[in-house]
Amino acid sequence: MTLRPLFYLLAALCCTSAGLRAQTAAPEPTKETVIECAGLAETTSTENETIATFRDRVVVTASNLKLTCDYLKVVTSRKGDPKAIIGKQSYFKSLIATGHVRLVQSDRIATCGRAEIFPDEDRVVLSRESKTESFPSVTFDKTVMTGPRMILYRGQRRAVVEPEDGVGVRLTGPTIKDLGFEKLKPAPSATPAPKSTP
Repeated sequence: MTLRPLFYLLAALCCTSAGLRAQTAAPEPTKETVIECAGLAETTSTENETIATFRDRVVVTASNLKLTCDYLKVVTSRKGDPKAIIGKQSYFKSLIATGHVRLVQSDRIATCGRAEIFPDEDRVVLSRESKTESFPSVTFDKTVMTGPRMILYRGQRRAVVEPEDGVGVRLTGPTIKDLGFEKLKPAPSATPAPKSTP
């Protein structure tokens, strides 16, 4: 099911999706944020915010961002007439994606059970939904980093990994040149010294 009518509810996404972009030499043009899902979608509003949920094969595409998951909850700030059925959306407060989450942004790919995106705070938190799931993983260049809970900071190319039950980070990177000692060369054969005569 394509949810294009709901996009008007989430029009503020295109303004804040730029906050999720990685910094590059030349900024990419902002493009419309599109959220699609195969299952049920629902929105509820209060005077201050709108909460939209999307289920089953959820796909979010935005400026330099593609997110896929099983379930997505989007919270936006609402402004304007509080009695209006569809209020004006001001900005993203958060996106919470769960179930087979895959987040592709620039040269980074993140996979996890749960991703919490806070555009106003310029951070993304990756974790597991249950202890039976694999730890979150982030791939960039030729490096793969995994850990129990990861916090990624926009514009800083910085990641913090928090340990859990004694398990910390695992980093797999490109090969490091052999820094060991050269193999020992065989010693030249010693020739016996000539015997001296008395």
